[in-house]
Amino acid sequence: MTTPDQQPPVDPNTLPDPEDITEADLPAPPPRPEKSAPRRFAGTDQQIKSALMMYKICAWITGIMLLLLVFEMIFKYGYGTELYAGGTLADGAANTLSLQPEDSVTGGLNLSIAVLIAHGWLYVVYLVAAFRLWSLMRWNGMRLLAIAGGGVVPFLSFIVEKRVHRETLQELADHPEALRRY
Repeated sequence: MTTPDQQPPVDPNTLPDPEDITEADLPAPPPRPEKSAPRRFAGTDQQIKSALMMYKICAWITGIMLLLLVFEMIFKYGYGTELYAGGTLADGAANTLSLQPEDSVTGGLNLSIAVLIAHGWLYVVYLVAAFRLWSLMRWNGMRLLAIAGGGVVPFLSFIVEKRVHRETLQELADHPEALRRY
């Protein structure tokens, strides 16, 4: 005996052979559930804003050092000169700060080499700052690569920094519930 909400049992002899069933015989699949995972950050508001400020400072310093490096490369490979501070020139005159051919100044500081070394180490600090912000914001890996690329192309660090700063503050404003609270 069946009630109105129950269907009678199916007779197995009336079912089609499973080998004869095609995709057209199957009903449409149910809709997939929407991704409902809430947005979560890995730090507090203060931690994220601190990481953002550190990233901003490092991006500007790295961008400026990269521009200095470009000028240094133009002078070195375009004109065959390097920037020296102090020392003695080949003719015996004292040098204060000047562009001179390579190895023509004795006892001075080669500022061209100093720019190369400083940019390299400051770029490492930039990468650490970018990684810290990236990990606190829980962005995907491609975002980290895009941010890291900002420190190797002249002027790009300024553009990337502005965009990252704006998007970070926008995400914090859009998802205040996602911040950790200790």
